[in-house]
Amino acid sequence: MPLESLQPKDLDLSTQRWQARVDLAAAHRLAVMHGLNEGIFNHFTLRVPGHDDRYYQIPFGLHWSEVTASCFMEVAYDGTRLSGEGEIERSAYCIHAPIHKLADHAAAVFHTHMPYASALSRLQDQHILPIGQTELGTLIHTAYDEEYTGPAFDPAEGARLAEIIGDKTVLMMANHGIATVGKTVAEAYDRLYYAERVAQVQLYAMWTNRPLKPITEEVVDHTLSEFRNNRYQYGGRPNCDWHFDALKRILDRKEPDYKD
Repeated sequence: MPLESLQPKDLDLSTQRWQARVDLAAAHRLAVMHGLNEGIFNHFTLRVPGHDDRYYQIPFGLHWSEVTASCFMEVAYDGTRLSGEGEIERSAYCIHAPIHKLADHAAAVFHTHMPYASALSRLQDQHILPIGQTELGTLIHTAYDEEYTGPAFDPAEGARLAEIIGDKTVLMMANHGIATVGKTVAEAYDRLYYAERVAQVQLYAMWTNRPLKPITEEVVDHTLSEFRNNRYQYGGRPNCDWHFDALKRILDRKEPDYKD
């Protein structure tokens, strides 16, 4: 049975940790494939399974197309490098460590300046509009940071963002970009992928300069209720797991070295 089809509780801790590294490496490679990365900046991190005081982070200067499962450092919530080699990028630590520490559901924390979501964040109103089904499926999970405060070189900024996120999994960051969190890499990446699609479609619709067609409040309420109930889980697994497994199969064919 492939590891992907097993639940974490079914794996020993060392296997969980290696699978976490593989998944996090896959997320970095997929972000390049989907055009979500920006140079050597932006950051994807993940709590180390079995610990509540450290997370995985790539060494600064590594391009995401180079990321492999073995390259991650373990970084403590106080900024100490516990294992691995390389430099700890300051803003990654200042944003991610407090979110990992303060938000229970933020095992994975992904922050990017991906183009469409970042463009939306530059507008006076950066909110996702209820103009389509995918938009409704994303906005239900979305919180908004409406004030850009400058570069994140102090952990207080991460604590501020954690408070804004609350129990949501998508954070639109005014004049900046986006962050997603999840209990798994699959959940955080799925949120990131669809947030970018939603922003792209919304901007395309706005660029036509034709009136937008909002969904009626009755249908919005019905649709959000259906999404909240989340009754349809195929094989007892959330859709994000199926999605991420499919994306990893693409990497297995094209870039299998991500597992190294």
